[in-house]
Amino acid sequence: MISKVERGESSPTAVVIGKLSAALELSVPELLAPGPRDAADPGGPSRGGTVRRSAGAPSWRDPETGYLRRPVSTPRFPVAVTEVLLPPGARVPYPAGAYAFIAQLVWVLSGELTLADGPAVHVLAAGDAFELGAPRAREFRNETAAGCRYLVVVARTAAP
Repeated sequence: MISKVERGESSPTAVVIGKLSAALELSVPELLAPGPRDAADPGGPSRGGTVRRSAGAPSWRDPETGYLRRPVSTPRFPVAVTEVLLPPGARVPYPAGAYAFIAQLVWVLSGELTLADGPAVHVLAAGDAFELGAPRAREFRNETAAGCRYLVVVARTAAP
């Protein structure tokens, strides 16, 4: 599967991305990062601040659910900030291993997010934030008829 993805012959689903993240000990943002420098940031940090235009930012869409991830920060920033658009009815599970080496915060910007955190289930509305705890299997769900938009902030807590 990794070889097909690298050759552009297959687009992985969110489930596959989660499993690869855990196996490779890379956060999902690290796994999907375009590289240390991308077209949206030709100058880099030595030229001063970095502007990342929405129109030029890379994104990734899950071919199975329509779930969309767009990095807000560049790979050089000390934490990964990602905007997520979760369509109505979408369910995105991640294995516990995907959280073994990161600290993560989820902040809902609009809509409603149901977050299954192991056996606990949290329903988050616009403005609510959740700091994920110890690694466990999680599922991000949109159980409403409207889209859900949220930010994910990820900090690495251990080196791979």
